[in-house]
Amino acid sequence: MNGYQRPAVILDRTTGYLWPPTFPPMPQDPTTLPLSGERALVCGASQGIGRATAQALAQQGAAVTLLARTEKALAQVLSSLPGRGHAIIAVDLAETTALGQVVSDHLRAHGPFSILVNNAGGPPPGPAHQAELGAFEHAFRLHLLAFQALVLVVAPGMKAVRHGRIINVISTSVKQPLPNLGVSNTIRGAVAQWSKTLANELGPFNITVNNVLPGATSTERLAAIIRNKAAATGATEADVAQHMMDEIPLRRFAAPEEVAHAIAFLAGPHAAYINGINLPVDGGRTGCL
Repeated sequence: MNGYQRPAVILDRTTGYLWPPTFPPMPQDPTTLPLSGERALVCGASQGIGRATAQALAQQGAAVTLLARTEKALAQVLSSLPGRGHAIIAVDLAETTALGQVVSDHLRAHGPFSILVNNAGGPPPGPAHQAELGAFEHAFRLHLLAFQALVLVVAPGMKAVRHGRIINVISTSVKQPLPNLGVSNTIRGAVAQWSKTLANELGPFNITVNNVLPGATSTERLAAIIRNKAAATGATEADVAQHMMDEIPLRRFAAPEEVAHAIAFLAGPHAAYINGINLPVDGGRTGCL
């Protein structure tokens, strides 16, 4: 078979570890869950890393509001979440005016969020010097402007109670630009600088702002990147995927759940003194510190 397919769970006989990794269930006594009493807004929650993050936060006791464009897809994720108090918001992140209004209405009805996970799909691949201006404008709106619209709505409630966590899911390209992802490299860098600025501004209110930088993760976006590389080079998708994994010291792609658990850690009480950082979750691929 030429197409890349995510492997089933297998045992690495060298290390003894399972891939994809399995995680033990969190204890279900609400009084013992680290995020009990917290309310989280997770963007891009209908699939991939966003969906896995919603699951991880719910497993740790948070009431999670799922945000994405498609109500049907969100309803499917909602039905799978453990715990109670969860909700959905169906809105396009790129429609920033509607986004701010819909989330404001939700806050008035349900109360403030203490956790905000900013997460949006990446721009299409391609070199920066060939990208149309519209590609940069759309990516800027979908990422930085949408994230800012959410902070404008969510941060006042965090400031009022002097507690909050803002986690932005961006990319390892903020440390080391990735080939053929010109628009993405540019926009992600802008988000990283914005995030560091927010960390300095909001820190005095006990609100932390951090970035999680996923490496190659088994999502639909990675599958699309593999398909595009295969079409451009004439290689099979399986060969392209193998070449990408050979560049990662751990020699595999991440499972979305592995990124989600890093996000959940930054959202929790044990990360209270971590602020303004970029946390790569990339298997060691990034070639700089």
